[in-house]
Amino acid sequence: MKSNETFKYAADTSDMVLVLRGGNQSVETKQRIDKIVHIISLVIIYAFLTVMGVLIVFPFYWMIITSLKTGAEIKRLVPTFFPMTIRWANYGEALTRLDFVTLLRNTLLVGILSTIGTLVTTILAAFAFARLNFKGKDLVFTILLGTMMIPGEMMVISNYISVSRLGFTQMNNYVGNFAAMILPFMVSVFYIYLLRQNFKQIPNELYLAAKVDGKSDWSFLWQVMVPLAMPTLTTIFILKLMGAWNSYVWPNLIATGNKNVYLITNGLRETFSVADNVDDYGAQMAATVIVTVPLLLLFVFFRKYIMRGVGRAGIKG
Repeated sequence: MKSNETFKYAADTSDMVLVLRGGNQSVETKQRIDKIVHIISLVIIYAFLTVMGVLIVFPFYWMIITSLKTGAEIKRLVPTFFPMTIRWANYGEALTRLDFVTLLRNTLLVGILSTIGTLVTTILAAFAFARLNFKGKDLVFTILLGTMMIPGEMMVISNYISVSRLGFTQMNNYVGNFAAMILPFMVSVFYIYLLRQNFKQIPNELYLAAKVDGKSDWSFLWQVMVPLAMPTLTTIFILKLMGAWNSYVWPNLIATGNKNVYLITNGLRETFSVADNVDDYGAQMAATVIVTVPLLLLFVFFRKYIMRGVGRAGIKG
């Protein structure tokens, strides 16, 4: 009898359910707090992004509206945030004074040739550091990376002495002037590093299989590695071309006094260097818009290729 009672008691306890009082309320409170914190964090993030976006866009907006203002409106003590009278003549005057066609031709010539040269040197150097084995490879690559710590302005004097001794800086030597703008900048350590990281992500089995098939390193580079690294090469092409478009110090040093070889940034600076008449500010801003818009369009339409190339290289930040 006692054993039966024990069995019955055990059977009854198996059906018992443990209930924690206030447990549901605690979970709901925690979920509510997490939701509030999430909403607050989103508000802070979007508010920060909005403020930063306004700070970045506002100079471009001010440049555009100034290019459409008259001189009288520009010199007002209280600035206007939209032109009272739109003056499209500023753009016609800017194109007439800027000689945009010649400057664009010179800039594209220097930009495209220097970009092609950079691609060639970058591909060859990146392949050597990524696939070939030779003594001192890591040491040489470390030294190259160390040169990235040196500001480019420190190389101006030595580069100028070199091209000057070669006769590239003479006033009437147009070919030499363009060569001086192109040759010193056909090597970029950063682009070599970027492409090397991409090349190292290509499986080594492909290289070994190509060797078994009798392919040379040269054939493997151009038939396998370059096509696979095309997104990164596209990124390098776009960034290098944008850099050539924005360059000012070195072209200005080489082309001093020779307006026939001015690049677009030098021409913009020299054309509107003196603005005694307040109306010149409107024309100057119009010329700046004309010079800036192609670069903005290039970045807007090819930004996905830039991000894709950097992502494939395995570089963050």
